[in-house]
Amino acid sequence: MNRFLFLLFPIMLFACSQKSEHSTEAGSLETLFKLPAKMKEVSGIALSQDKKMIWAIEDHGNKSNVYGISLETGKHIATVKINAENNDWEDITTDRRGNFYIGDFGNNNNDRKDLCILKIQLDSGLTQTPVLQKTEFYYEGQMDFPPKKSEWLYDCEGFVEMNGAFYLFTKNRSKNFDGTFLVYRVPDQSGNFEAKLIGKLQLPGSYNNAAVTSAALSPDGRTIALLTHKNIYLLTGFSENDFSTTHIRKVPLQTNTQKEALVFENSGTLLVADEKDKSNGGNLYRFRF
Repeated sequence: MNRFLFLLFPIMLFACSQKSEHSTEAGSLETLFKLPAKMKEVSGIALSQDKKMIWAIEDHGNKSNVYGISLETGKHIATVKINAENNDWEDITTDRRGNFYIGDFGNNNNDRKDLCILKIQLDSGLTQTPVLQKTEFYYEGQMDFPPKKSEWLYDCEGFVEMNGAFYLFTKNRSKNFDGTFLVYRVPDQSGNFEAKLIGKLQLPGSYNNAAVTSAALSPDGRTIALLTHKNIYLLTGFSENDFSTTHIRKVPLQTNTQKEALVFENSGTLLVADEKDKSNGGNLYRFRF
């Protein structure tokens, strides 16, 4: 197992350099089934409370629907319309009380001023559901919309809910990509908030190796999984307001499809979904670690 110190760069209120550890090992994906043909651009998945199906969303340009898919058969069994616009839905997550949250924070050009998280309830017997809470936010540190292309760090495709707050992991779209991403904290409340910067981390490699496309929190709350097109990164050792002590475990997945969604099935298993292109992807996978 290789180890090396993982440098964190100073930013805003961070007074000194911060470090995290990093390790690497190999992994593989087990294909469970093809996703329904109509779902070509799945951008986030969440597990139902009974763990018998996943709820899936799609991103910009698709309907404001959440789709229920049986984990046993892979069949589409429910469609729930959300009474909100799909500006760019990039991830879906849950809290311990059984609420679901949709991250409408896709920001490819780093120029959006209407970023938000939508709280909803989902059930296979529903055909539509209202938004129960809308959490609007803006990023600490972003002064221009858009900033210069060397500072395009304000897109987001992955988040989790933990202990009454949302944790956002941004997607780097900067010129001269170097794997840097930001970690922000936003209260799980209705209102408009400044997202507080609590970490600046870096993943190794090219865009497909290191651009974050989804996030998931383990059942015990001790591990956060980050997804890229080619890897899973398991984060441990963080605290609620500080990610400077984070240990990052890299797991190469040996494939290079457009993976955009993941969720913990249990403490040792992740489910991963990728988008469908002309010849590849459009599957749900299981990954054990």
